[in-house]
This record gives sequence, structure tokens and C-alpha cells, in this order.
Amino acid sequence: MTAAPSYALSPKKLLHTKWTAVMPRNKEKHFLVTKVIEPVPPGSPVESVEIEAVHSKRARIIAWRELKDAARWRRGWV
Repeated sequence: MTAAPSYALSPKKLLHTKWTAVMPRNKEKHFLVTKVIEPVPPGSPVESVEIEAVHSKRARIIAWRELKDAARWRRGWV
């Protein structure tokens, strides 16, 4: 696993953030976090977010910690 980036990343502040896939698939390179998945039971730590590809509008749910992997994601649209 790649070392975590130098910036802090909080799941509650991820909504509407922009991300670039390091290795795009199906022309899907740029993504937006469209939803922070609320945990069950309430009060538990957030574990997942929904990201949407800008190109195709396809959405998927990932563990928010995946966004910390510099080998897979870059913050912003690069």
C-alpha cells in the first residue's frame, strides 16, 4: 500500500470533493463524491462514499479510505 498523502482526509468533509483516477477505466477519469453513506447504527464511523464518474454519470460505492491511496487516486481534477 502506498503511503498516505500529507493532507488530512475526513469522511464527513468529502461530499462534493473532486478526484482523479490514476488509472482510468472506460474513459472514467474524473469523479465527484456525491454521497457520504451514513453508517448503521447512527453514530458509528463513516466507512463508505458514493462516487460518480463525470464522463458517464455512473456511480459506485467505495470505502472512503481508498481515496487515501495515492497509487489509485489524486485529489482534484488533474
